[in-house]
Amino acid sequence: MELRHLHTFKTVAETKGFTKAAEMLSYAQSSVTAQIQALEEELGTKLFDRLGKKIVLTTAGEKLLSYASQILELHDNAVQELTAGSVPAGTLTIGAPESLAAFRLPAIIREYTSLYPQVKIILRPGVCWELRSLARSGELDIVFLLEPEVQEHDLHIETLVIEKMAIVAPPDHPLALRSVIEAEDLKEETLLHTEPGCSYRTLFEKHLNSCGVFPGTDLEFWSIEAIKNCVMSGLGLSFLPLITVEKEIAEGKLKALQWNDEPCRVATQIAYHKKKWLSPALQEFLRLVKQHARFWNERASACSSSQTI
Repeated sequence: MELRHLHTFKTVAETKGFTKAAEMLSYAQSSVTAQIQALEEELGTKLFDRLGKKIVLTTAGEKLLSYASQILELHDNAVQELTAGSVPAGTLTIGAPESLAAFRLPAIIREYTSLYPQVKIILRPGVCWELRSLARSGELDIVFLLEPEVQEHDLHIETLVIEKMAIVAPPDHPLALRSVIEAEDLKEETLLHTEPGCSYRTLFEKHLNSCGVFPGTDLEFWSIEAIKNCVMSGLGLSFLPLITVEKEIAEGKLKALQWNDEPCRVATQIAYHKKKWLSPALQEFLRLVKQHARFWNERASACSSSQTI
């Protein structure tokens, strides 16, 4: 099997079309068709079912896609390792949930790109379960997770910092005057949630339910900024990582209710496949991430100490 045939096959599978693949690869469509036919003849099996204008992978095609991804990745790794100079270069594909992409990663990426301008960074947002799957398949080099600490047999997962969580309300909300609140105080409240599949939303809902609390009104948003603006306008309360609301709390625009967040804390973690080749670019990125994580932990410890005095 020729590498270019496998690359073309993978592109067709990912774009779900011969025309789109031809445009992406700058080939004539007839060339794409010929390469796929050559693969099918060599393997003695159909790789795609053509259903009108739509194409779908056959069972054999799905199996080949997994092998093709691994073969092409190994080829790229070999080229990078044997041709790499002293300066990291290439592309890093990173996945992260919105809260980390917006409030943990910008400083890291800014510093990294200033140090290594020859590395192109592609940042892909997503929910944690999806990101783990993409790390497992090799589509992403490294992912950031915001969820309870877990270990998985095929992923290297490392905790960077335990994140404090906050229930936020408008400053004039009646619960903002309480010295402490309990789960049952939220029974009649409107709660503004992040998207379904968000790990800390799921954790919070399970905690409330375990306390016999089933809030009457839930609203869903796909943007943390939208949630914060709606809370400030008095639409309801929300449960968010403290890092996403620190600025608004400091400015007096939001109030963090006093409660015990320990049952609902999550950790910022990094994950990548255990068999992943750590290129020089990825090694330097990991080094920088851990350097920033030390600062996060020092800051968290300082905040905890000041609160106990």
